[in-house]
Amino acid sequence: MKPARTILWSLMLLVAMAGGMSKQALAHSEAIKQKSRFVSIGTGGPTGVFYPVGSAICRLINQSRKLHGIRCTVESTRGSVYNINSVHSGAFDFGIVQSDIQSDANNGTGTFAPTGRIDDMQAVFSLYVETFTVLARADAGIIDFDDLKGKRVNIGNPGSGQRDTMERVMAAKGWTLDDFAMASELNPTDQIKALCQNRIDATVYTVAHPSRAIADAMKACDTVLVDVDGPAIDRLLADNPYFHAARIPGGLYYGNPEPVDTIRAGAALMVSSHTDPGIVYELVKTVFENFGKFKGQHPALAELSKDAMVNGDAPSPIHAGAIRYYREAGLMH
Repeated sequence: MKPARTILWSLMLLVAMAGGMSKQALAHSEAIKQKSRFVSIGTGGPTGVFYPVGSAICRLINQSRKLHGIRCTVESTRGSVYNINSVHSGAFDFGIVQSDIQSDANNGTGTFAPTGRIDDMQAVFSLYVETFTVLARADAGIIDFDDLKGKRVNIGNPGSGQRDTMERVMAAKGWTLDDFAMASELNPTDQIKALCQNRIDATVYTVAHPSRAIADAMKACDTVLVDVDGPAIDRLLADNPYFHAARIPGGLYYGNPEPVDTIRAGAALMVSSHTDPGIVYELVKTVFENFGKFKGQHPALAELSKDAMVNGDAPSPIHAGAIRYYREAGLMH
């Protein structure tokens, strides 16, 4: 009888423990439900890099939402300026932003000169490099940037990184829109169609390479990458600390065997200083503790390192929630 009694007591103990564990699990699940929150990330056009990178972040957040109660949505937008204004207004929680444009927002310069500085933006982490890329029809006789004079050129949407960088390059060269035969403001989806249909001679991008949009364009019609260099560009780099010289490797794209010289700026995930530090902490923790998975989401992320993401050239202070995780992980002192 003793063995039977022992087995009975053991079974009763296991049932009691299971019941306790079930109550704990239910309590944890209820707590997660009570603190559930939706967050949004402003990105860019669906054919660019901002959008898939924002999607990669949201995917990781949503896959682990049972741990932190956060649900994430990605928003397709017109780009950096729109994202800054939307995070500042509270329309978005996070936004991917080109570093030179964020610097303008901090200082009330460039695009933000008419409206004044926005001083509540903070960095979450740096991302990849955005390269200014000029793509021209092969039959347009365009070899370098100066050859764009008198041509039909898509200069990009107002508020986009491509438009902002184009205007900086034009200013460095002393150009105005009158220097083009036509200056269009096509969105990323329409510009390649216009290029291949001979409605424009060239278009500009700010993208991470390799770029699916560039690769698709070069397969669709005969196009060439265009050099952006010379004394005026050297002065632009000297006067703008968030721009650097860059080179697009030869052979990266069909029909372009030679390297192309141009300029680049960084991109970063930004947030308002008023955003709950706990939300920012959980987002950073999720990305950094699934780092290999994150890097595999897009070719632009493949070369990222944790150190570069923490100590990159984002022009704003790092948010307190991100700092908390970086210190816990030994990435910041």
